[in-house]
Amino acid sequence: MTDRPSARQTIALVTDAFTELPSPTPQSAPDGPLGWPGYDAARARAAARTGERESVVCGTAEVEGTRAVLIAFEFGFLGGSLGRRTGDRLEAAYAYAREHHLPVVPLVATGGSRMQEGMLALTQLQRVARASALTRQAGLPQIAVLRDPTTGGGWATLGAGADVVLALPGAQVGFAGSRVRPADADPAAYTAEAQVAVGAADAVVRPGELRATLGRWLRLLTSRSTAPAPPPAALGTPALPATGWDAVRRARAPERPRAAAYLDAYFTERVAIGGDRCGGTDPDGMLCGFGEHGGRTVAYAAQTGAATRPAGFRTAARLIRLADRLGIPVLTLVDTPGAANDAEAERQGAGAAIADLFGAVAAARTPVTTLVIGEGGSGGALAPAAPGNTWATPDSYFSVIAPELAAAILKRPAHEVERTADQLRIRPQDLVELGVVRGVVETAAGTGGGGDRPGGGPPV
Repeated sequence: MTDRPSARQTIALVTDAFTELPSPTPQSAPDGPLGWPGYDAARARAAARTGERESVVCGTAEVEGTRAVLIAFEFGFLGGSLGRRTGDRLEAAYAYAREHHLPVVPLVATGGSRMQEGMLALTQLQRVARASALTRQAGLPQIAVLRDPTTGGGWATLGAGADVVLALPGAQVGFAGSRVRPADADPAAYTAEAQVAVGAADAVVRPGELRATLGRWLRLLTSRSTAPAPPPAALGTPALPATGWDAVRRARAPERPRAAAYLDAYFTERVAIGGDRCGGTDPDGMLCGFGEHGGRTVAYAAQTGAATRPAGFRTAARLIRLADRLGIPVLTLVDTPGAANDAEAERQGAGAAIADLFGAVAAARTPVTTLVIGEGGSGGALAPAAPGNTWATPDSYFSVIAPELAAAILKRPAHEVERTADQLRIRPQDLVELGVVRGVVETAAGTGGGGDRPGGGPPV
């Protein structure tokens, strides 16, 4: 316990100036609400050891230029446990954040609810959940930092319930603490790294990088804009394909620019979210996060050219809902042969995940802009696409189904695949004429490198 940074040492990692909020009036019942023998003495010893009067320290600070409410747990005070006084402080901190329209940053290190207060301690989780929900409804971001340990109800509310979850390396993170989990449980499953691997947390951040990382997240998530994100400039060939099959070949070409190249060219800086909060990640199929373009924040969900897995669709839906709540425009990049269709994808709920993303795009109040940068394979490609605000690059195509599969369904021989591609009218210029996309974007050279002036593809 002695080698764990205290609450105030952790605060010092992220800011140089911290103003503590007034504490609610403490309760005076002897030995707490249950009359637990020795409880007052234990609290007094904890206060003498840590210099704190409760297990959380709440206040305001500027983190790299963005003012926020910080909630730092003091694990040395009865294991950072939550009691009624803790709940009073947390509720007051969230109320202050809403009143002053500030983001909330919980710096969590807790062993769970305080046994000496029984069920009254456990019900503080409901108070915390309510305060967090009200703050979410107010359009304010919550970015949690998981310290060692983050277990029990603190993980299941302040930690896992945050919009973005960062964690310090090696931190013990899990609902079950070390003393209550099964004896044969694999301890590696209860770590920050394990939670990132299964999509329950977004990133592991070293202590020396925490201030800059947290400041970047706060700056990006507190920037609002009502204007749609402009589509990026095309990075590949400027020439339109002559035939449908030519469009397919160019979209599938290994040398064609992929999502990472488009994101690097579009954003001056960006940060990534990782995982669907349901136990899955899809780093090979979907890239999601927030970045700065033209001095404002834009959220992005970008397919990478691989088949998109259910976790990828769910992560994109999570991204779009968060951006919608925070008033941040969204850019989606379409590039996939289609949704993953193996048995494991079905077991992971492919249909429900795709439906969830369709629903997130359809319900979004924030503007969504889409650019098809490669393959547009069926519903798996259409799910992240913005109705009425989708654009295409010259080296892309969009099809109801891959031409090979269309020919197979129609029982056509292999040599008729190319003719089938033409009949499907999948070229960018065909899509413009059909009204599926608004236009074909020009290359960076054609727009002075900015990509903010999309070029209309010539209808045929």
